[in-house]
Amino acid sequence: MKIGIMGGTFDPIHKGHLILAKAAYQEFQLNEVWFLPNGNPPHKTSQAPGASAAQRVAMIKQAIAETPYFKLEEYEVLRKEKSYSYKTMEHLKQVYPDHVFYFIIGADSLFSIEEWMRPERLLANCIILAACRGEFDTTAKMEKRITYLKQKYDARIEILPAPLMEISSQEVREALRCGESKLHLYLPEQTLNYIKTNHLYRGG
Repeated sequence: MKIGIMGGTFDPIHKGHLILAKAAYQEFQLNEVWFLPNGNPPHKTSQAPGASAAQRVAMIKQAIAETPYFKLEEYEVLRKEKSYSYKTMEHLKQVYPDHVFYFIIGADSLFSIEEWMRPERLLANCIILAACRGEFDTTAKMEKRITYLKQKYDARIEILPAPLMEISSQEVREALRCGESKLHLYLPEQTLNYIKTNHLYRGG
Protein backbone atom coordinates (compact mmCIF):
# COMPACT_ATOMS: atom_id res chain seq x y z
CA MET A 1 0.00 0.00 0.00
CA LYS A 2 1.01 3.61 -0.59
CA ILE A 3 0.63 5.50 2.68
CA GLY A 4 0.91 9.25 3.22
CA ILE A 5 2.18 10.41 6.61
CA MET A 6 0.94 13.75 7.96
CA GLY A 7 2.88 14.56 11.11
CA GLY A 8 2.46 17.52 13.41
CA THR A 9 1.23 18.70 16.76
CA PHE A 10 -2.28 19.35 15.36
CA ASP A 11 -2.95 21.83 18.13
CA PRO A 12 -5.56 22.10 16.73
CA ILE A 13 -6.04 20.27 13.45
CA HIS A 14 -7.41 22.68 10.84
CA LYS A 15 -8.66 22.71 7.27
CA GLY A 16 -5.19 23.40 5.89
CA HIS A 17 -4.04 20.00 7.18
CA LEU A 18 -7.01 18.26 5.59
CA ILE A 19 -6.61 20.06 2.25
CA LEU A 20 -2.91 19.13 2.07
CA ALA A 21 -3.61 15.50 2.96
CA LYS A 22 -6.32 15.27 0.30
CA ALA A 23 -4.01 16.85 -2.30
CA ALA A 24 -1.33 14.24 -1.55
CA TYR A 25 -3.87 11.42 -1.71
CA GLN A 26 -5.14 12.53 -5.11
CA GLU A 27 -1.88 13.65 -6.72
CA PHE A 28 0.10 10.52 -5.83
CA GLN A 29 -2.78 8.01 -5.85
CA LEU A 30 -2.20 7.00 -2.24
CA ASN A 31 -4.23 4.28 -0.57
CA GLU A 32 -4.45 6.10 2.75
CA VAL A 33 -3.13 9.13 4.61
CA TRP A 34 -2.19 8.60 8.26
CA PHE A 35 -2.34 11.54 10.67
CA LEU A 36 0.55 11.19 13.11
CA PRO A 37 0.21 13.58 16.09
CA ASN A 38 3.42 14.31 18.01
CA GLY A 39 3.56 13.28 21.62
CA ASN A 40 6.76 14.94 22.81
CA PRO A 41 8.43 16.62 19.82
CA PRO A 42 12.07 17.68 20.32
CA HIS A 43 11.46 21.25 19.10
CA LYS A 44 8.59 21.91 21.51
CA THR A 45 9.29 24.59 24.09
CA SER A 46 7.12 25.92 26.87
CA GLN A 47 4.46 28.22 25.49
CA ALA A 48 0.88 29.23 26.13
CA PRO A 49 -1.25 26.26 27.19
CA GLY A 50 -2.62 24.22 24.31
CA ALA A 51 -4.68 21.07 24.13
CA SER A 52 -3.59 17.87 25.85
CA ALA A 53 -2.44 14.90 23.79
CA ALA A 54 -5.78 13.18 24.40
CA GLN A 55 -7.67 16.28 23.25
CA ARG A 56 -5.57 16.64 20.11
CA VAL A 57 -6.22 12.98 19.29
CA ALA A 58 -9.94 13.46 19.87
CA MET A 59 -10.03 16.45 17.52
CA ILE A 60 -8.19 14.51 14.80
CA LYS A 61 -10.57 11.56 15.13
CA GLN A 62 -13.57 13.82 14.67
CA ALA A 63 -12.05 15.82 11.82
CA ILE A 64 -11.14 12.74 9.73
CA ALA A 65 -14.09 10.51 10.63
CA GLU A 66 -16.00 11.11 7.39
CA THR A 67 -13.02 10.53 5.06
CA PRO A 68 -12.48 6.76 4.69
CA TYR A 69 -8.89 7.05 3.46
CA PHE A 70 -7.80 9.20 6.43
CA LYS A 71 -6.50 7.24 9.43
CA LEU A 72 -5.10 8.08 12.87
CA GLU A 73 -1.68 6.68 13.86
CA GLU A 74 -1.00 7.12 17.59
CA TYR A 75 2.53 5.70 17.73
CA GLU A 76 4.23 8.97 18.67
CA VAL A 77 1.55 10.34 20.95
CA LEU A 78 1.60 7.18 23.08
CA ARG A 79 5.37 7.34 23.62
CA LYS A 80 6.89 9.11 26.62
CA GLU A 81 10.25 9.62 24.88
CA LYS A 82 10.91 12.51 22.54
CA SER A 83 9.60 11.79 19.06
CA TYR A 84 12.02 11.89 16.15
CA SER A 85 10.75 11.46 12.61
CA TYR A 86 13.56 9.12 11.60
CA LYS A 87 12.81 6.74 14.49
CA THR A 88 9.10 6.78 13.73
CA MET A 89 9.64 5.98 10.07
CA GLU A 90 12.07 3.18 10.92
CA HIS A 91 9.44 1.75 13.25
CA LEU A 92 6.68 1.97 10.63
CA LYS A 93 8.86 0.34 7.97
CA GLN A 94 9.63 -2.50 10.37
CA VAL A 95 5.97 -3.05 11.24
CA TYR A 96 4.71 -2.58 7.66
CA PRO A 97 7.60 -3.72 5.42
CA ASP A 98 5.38 -3.93 2.31
CA HIS A 99 4.07 -0.37 2.58
CA VAL A 100 5.61 2.55 0.72
CA PHE A 101 5.52 5.65 2.91
CA TYR A 102 5.18 9.22 1.62
CA PHE A 103 6.21 11.76 4.26
CA ILE A 104 4.34 15.02 3.69
CA ILE A 105 6.13 18.26 4.61
CA GLY A 106 5.92 21.96 3.85
CA ALA A 107 8.39 23.81 1.67
CA ASP A 108 10.02 25.34 4.76
CA SER A 109 10.78 21.88 6.14
CA LEU A 110 12.42 20.87 2.87
CA PHE A 111 15.01 23.61 3.40
CA SER A 112 15.56 22.80 7.09
CA ILE A 113 15.47 18.99 6.91
CA GLU A 114 19.23 18.69 7.36
CA GLU A 115 18.78 20.28 10.79
CA TRP A 116 16.52 17.40 11.83
CA MET A 117 17.94 14.50 13.81
CA ARG A 118 19.52 11.90 11.49
CA PRO A 119 18.00 13.12 8.20
CA GLU A 120 19.78 10.38 6.26
CA ARG A 121 17.84 7.72 8.20
CA LEU A 122 14.53 9.51 7.62
CA LEU A 123 15.20 9.89 3.90
CA ALA A 124 16.14 6.21 3.61
CA ASN A 125 12.71 5.07 4.79
CA CYS A 126 10.23 7.22 2.92
CA ILE A 127 9.51 9.33 -0.13
CA ILE A 128 9.29 13.02 0.75
CA LEU A 129 6.35 15.00 -0.61
CA ALA A 130 7.22 18.68 -0.33
CA ALA A 131 4.23 20.99 -0.59
CA CYS A 132 4.57 23.83 -3.08
CA ARG A 133 1.91 26.53 -3.07
CA GLY A 134 2.89 27.99 -6.41
CA GLU A 135 4.55 31.26 -5.45
CA PHE A 136 6.45 32.82 -8.35
CA ASP A 137 9.97 31.55 -7.64
CA THR A 138 9.32 28.78 -5.10
CA THR A 139 9.30 25.89 -7.57
CA ALA A 140 12.73 26.70 -9.00
CA LYS A 141 14.20 27.06 -5.50
CA MET A 142 12.61 23.80 -4.40
CA GLU A 143 13.87 21.92 -7.44
CA LYS A 144 17.41 23.13 -6.75
CA ARG A 145 17.11 21.98 -3.13
CA ILE A 146 15.66 18.64 -4.17
CA THR A 147 18.53 18.04 -6.61
CA TYR A 148 21.01 18.74 -3.80
CA LEU A 149 19.29 16.35 -1.35
CA LYS A 150 18.98 13.62 -3.97
CA GLN A 151 22.67 13.82 -4.77
CA LYS A 152 23.81 13.91 -1.12
CA TYR A 153 21.41 11.37 0.40
CA ASP A 154 20.05 9.43 -2.57
CA ALA A 155 16.73 10.82 -1.39
CA ARG A 156 13.40 10.30 -3.09
CA ILE A 157 11.58 13.64 -3.15
CA GLU A 158 8.59 14.87 -5.12
CA ILE A 159 6.95 18.29 -5.27
CA LEU A 160 3.35 18.25 -4.07
CA PRO A 161 1.24 21.01 -5.69
CA ALA A 162 -0.87 22.27 -2.81
CA PRO A 163 -3.88 24.60 -2.70
CA LEU A 164 -3.37 27.95 -1.04
CA MET A 165 -4.49 28.09 2.59
CA GLU A 166 -2.03 30.19 4.52
CA ILE A 167 -2.99 29.35 8.09
CA SER A 168 -1.08 27.74 10.93
CA SER A 169 -2.23 26.12 14.16
CA GLN A 170 -0.56 28.95 16.07
CA GLU A 171 -2.59 31.52 14.15
CA VAL A 172 -5.75 29.50 14.77
CA ARG A 173 -5.02 29.41 18.52
CA GLU A 174 -4.52 33.18 18.54
CA ALA A 175 -7.77 33.69 16.64
CA LEU A 176 -9.57 31.52 19.19
CA ARG A 177 -8.14 33.51 22.09
CA CYS A 178 -9.24 36.73 20.42
CA GLY A 179 -12.74 35.41 19.77
CA GLU A 180 -12.49 35.87 16.01
CA SER A 181 -15.83 35.31 14.29
CA LYS A 182 -14.60 33.63 11.10
CA LEU A 183 -13.14 30.51 12.71
CA HIS A 184 -15.42 28.28 10.63
CA LEU A 185 -13.25 29.23 7.63
CA TYR A 186 -10.23 27.58 9.25
CA LEU A 187 -11.63 24.74 11.35
CA PRO A 188 -13.85 21.74 10.58
CA GLU A 189 -17.23 22.13 12.26
CA GLN A 190 -16.60 19.14 14.54
CA THR A 191 -13.27 20.60 15.68
CA LEU A 192 -14.73 24.02 16.41
CA ASN A 193 -17.58 22.46 18.40
CA TYR A 194 -15.11 20.34 20.39
CA ILE A 195 -12.98 23.37 21.19
CA LYS A 196 -15.99 25.35 22.38
CA THR A 197 -17.40 22.47 24.41
CA ASN A 198 -14.06 21.85 26.15
CA HIS A 199 -13.18 25.55 26.54
CA LEU A 200 -9.80 25.16 24.84
CA TYR A 201 -7.28 27.88 23.93
CA ARG A 202 -8.71 30.51 26.23
CA GLY A 203 -5.53 31.20 28.17
CA GLY A 204 -3.21 34.14 27.83
